[in-house]
Amino acid sequence: MDNIQNVKIIIFSSSSFIIMIIMSTKWSFLLLLAVPLALIGPTQSFKPLFVFNGNSISHREITTRAVLRKTAEVCQSIAAAARRDFSLTIDDSLTAERVHKACSSSRKSASLMSSVYFYGSIAYIYLSNANVDLMYALSDKHHFDSETFQKGRDLITQGVSAVKASVKLENFIAGRSTLGQLCHTLQDFYSHSNWVELGYTHPYNVLIKPDKPLENLAGPNVPTCRNCAGKNCNNNLLPDVLEKRLLTSGYFNIISSEKPEGKCSHGGCLDQTSKQDPVGGINKDDIRSSHGSLHNQSANLAVIATMQLLEDIRLAVGEKNFLRLMGLSQSSVLCFVIDTTGSMRDDIAQAKTVAFNIIDSKRGTLQEPSGYILVPFNDPGMQCFGPLLTTTDTDIFKERIEHLTSSGGGDDPELSLSGLQLALTAAPPLSEIFVFTDAPAKDAHLKSTITALIESTKSVVTFLLTDVLSSRRKRSLQDVLPRVVSQTDVQLYRDLARASGGQAIEVSKSDLAVATSVIEDSSGSAMVTIFQGVRNPGKPAHFTFNVDGSLTNVTIYITGTSSLTFNLISSTGISQSSSESSGPLASLKLAGNLRRLRLNNVSETGLWKISVDSYDLYSVKVTGQSPVNFIYNLVEAYEGLHADFFLKEGRPLSGGKATLLVTVTGSESVNVTEVTLCDSSSQTKVNGTLQALGGSNFLVTFIEIPTGDFVVRLRGEDRSLSSRSAPSRFQRQASTQMKTSSISLTAEANSTNIEPGSTTSIRFTVTSTASGVGKFNVRATNDRSFDSTSPSSITIKADSRGKGNGTVTLTVPDNAASGTDVTITIEVEDAAATDINYVVLRFSVTAKLTDVNGPVCQEVSTSTNCSSSSLCYSSQWEFVANVTDGVTGTGIERVTIREGNGTLNTTTVVGSGGENITVASYQASCCADKVELSVVDNVGNVGICLGQVRQSTTVAPVSPANVTIYTTSTGGHTLSTTLCVWITVVTLPLWK
Repeated sequence: MDNIQNVKIIIFSSSSFIIMIIMSTKWSFLLLLAVPLALIGPTQSFKPLFVFNGNSISHREITTRAVLRKTAEVCQSIAAAARRDFSLTIDDSLTAERVHKACSSSRKSASLMSSVYFYGSIAYIYLSNANVDLMYALSDKHHFDSETFQKGRDLITQGVSAVKASVKLENFIAGRSTLGQLCHTLQDFYSHSNWVELGYTHPYNVLIKPDKPLENLAGPNVPTCRNCAGKNCNNNLLPDVLEKRLLTSGYFNIISSEKPEGKCSHGGCLDQTSKQDPVGGINKDDIRSSHGSLHNQSANLAVIATMQLLEDIRLAVGEKNFLRLMGLSQSSVLCFVIDTTGSMRDDIAQAKTVAFNIIDSKRGTLQEPSGYILVPFNDPGMQCFGPLLTTTDTDIFKERIEHLTSSGGGDDPELSLSGLQLALTAAPPLSEIFVFTDAPAKDAHLKSTITALIESTKSVVTFLLTDVLSSRRKRSLQDVLPRVVSQTDVQLYRDLARASGGQAIEVSKSDLAVATSVIEDSSGSAMVTIFQGVRNPGKPAHFTFNVDGSLTNVTIYITGTSSLTFNLISSTGISQSSSESSGPLASLKLAGNLRRLRLNNVSETGLWKISVDSYDLYSVKVTGQSPVNFIYNLVEAYEGLHADFFLKEGRPLSGGKATLLVTVTGSESVNVTEVTLCDSSSQTKVNGTLQALGGSNFLVTFIEIPTGDFVVRLRGEDRSLSSRSAPSRFQRQASTQMKTSSISLTAEANSTNIEPGSTTSIRFTVTSTASGVGKFNVRATNDRSFDSTSPSSITIKADSRGKGNGTVTLTVPDNAASGTDVTITIEVEDAAATDINYVVLRFSVTAKLTDVNGPVCQEVSTSTNCSSSSLCYSSQWEFVANVTDGVTGTGIERVTIREGNGTLNTTTVVGSGGENITVASYQASCCADKVELSVVDNVGNVGICLGQVRQSTTVAPVSPANVTIYTTSTGGHTLSTTLCVWITVVTLPLWK
């Protein structure tokens, strides 16, 4: 069954049947299979996302519980090391909101904390987890079906290695995607195998340890099951299997009933093998499954196993990077994309000033950016954009931006969109990116690619355009002809800004300092968009927005021509006109086409109004700081093998149904009253139907979406935002536009992990609800400039069942570093160039796993002056151990204290076999009588050394009987005690 993992299933539904067209490039046949809809029910794994009835537990719940518990444990460990209180009970009742607040190092500014990035990261992990059931529905190894234990374990260990490599290079988005996928396979083991039936109450650790053998597997000719007694399958495992504790899993096939004689089946109405002796199944996917009485037990083991996997990653990457992988930050990254041509000297200087002000004023506070990204770009003649810098080290960012210089120039446009593409793929979702330039884009052909990345990441892009409409555009220190930037050139930046919910601020270089106040405004934590609207073409309009009790620093931005006027009216009827720079409601600053109003105070909660009078293009944006926000993801319902909702890439179909998974953050007492799709440039509004999923999660269904551009607007009530008995009304708006399309585009790849020097293929399918047949243009780009091939067009013919197929290839260079991520965007456009859809796929470059052995640790000595009668704080003890990764290993990267509050020193010596030996010496007060050291090699294999005080005043002899050491990791194993005595003789004097 495993050899058809690349099968493609096309599903057509009718009132009573689903017709599945199953195509395999390996088997070269076409099979039509009619499945009654009445049979579509139990799935082939834990339910991917939602359980709408019953008490079953889904992959989403398993993953969320494990992430929350492990994140809380890491925060608890950090708090203990810093001797801070951590008052949070760690169990399955945790919520993201509670974990996020408890993990904050400062309770004083809790009101300004934003948990939106944490929620978003968890959602990305569990949506990637769920999509395994869509991408690899019939792959045995992805679900541990048909006794594919070795292949399933390989998927997990290779995936863990890929996550560690991604995190090492700070590619957290790719790391989350891979993490979600491998968690699915790990979790399915406990539902699809007989591990629980064998009486085990702990996870099978070998699944995350590639150097450990898989033992006690039922052989290929060993019978494992007997027929179920009618519908009762509780006793269908053979007594001999239970007595010998033989490990097996159910066979599964939706086409053939063939299976090895005497073997167990997965079970369920779609599993044809369960109809052949021995009939029935052993899966525990939900409480109605063949072994459904063990569903909760297997789900709880899946939670613990996922936590163990997360713990291994935590030890390998360190606590700080682990929390970044989980998205635990209070603020967004500070991301600059800067034109470095000759005329940009003043702009670069201002960018430095703003960046340094933000860094220096917010360092060590909740307002401090969670990371820094810098992408320079220049003239095409210099073939220059990048290199990309992404870091959390403020000093590194300061140094790199300090050394930016303006050079080159001339009349050529610059590679601004190529630089922006790098930033969009490197920055976390929901980031705000600032582009500094005074020139048009040479690479305007990337506009649709940039728009797709904006929609996919929901990032906000603001352009700071200096002197772009000057009649004479001067290049500093350059003897070149002047150039006039056309309205078409500027409109490109305006269009991208509008698509993202950002702004195109057009100022003179002398006004740039005022305009960059937008950057400082947006760099704080818990920034939210309350309202945003555009009028193009311009016309007088009235806009209303709700100010709630959680908001602070409310700011209004208006962009438009100099003739624009406005009038602001508070909820109590007080007004202020555009002629008042310092009025009763707000202070006003002008810079080019930007008007910035900062409200004096927000005590006047309720409905505010702003009236704008202009017949030219203008925009209005209202922002503030509040913990209450929301995230959303476009999901799509699928019938068939895994009837559930799955993450949908690209744009929803015009005139079709659309479903959003909406999560409100920052409060656990929210009542969402309305979610709408609003055309930001007109009065068009589409209301959604809400379905509460528990907590702050909602499914929102829109029956029919008209053609156009929309933003998601949410309104609700929250008693925690009001001191009165009546709840406070709040309003939030997503920044990024959602566009519709009549083109449907789906894509699939064999794997999202690619080895250096290899080529992967991405197959895609195009359909059109508008034309049905015809020619469609195809573009495929990637952000790493790796070699790629793709067709330039696809033709849907009348006899092709309304579909057109194509393949994109991507080749990774031999020298690509493991952990590198690459984002490929595939776009399909109609022949008239009026409609487009896209998919965005992320791949991780992962070198083949060769070093699977963890570091080996040997205790050298444990000397102590501790005694049972002495005061512990007046005495010290010391523990010395030798750590090596062997001659063929990748080497020790670091040794850290996992538990213990003493001091650790390390030195390196060379052993007789040529291996590097790290000598770790730990000293502590006798009040802390244990130590646990974490040892990590250069590919992330982890070992753990344990040391403990002996009640003696002499140096303990080196003896295996005195050693308590072990490892736990993807590459770990029981730590060896086979190092020779001469190592002790050599290294102990060196240490002393």
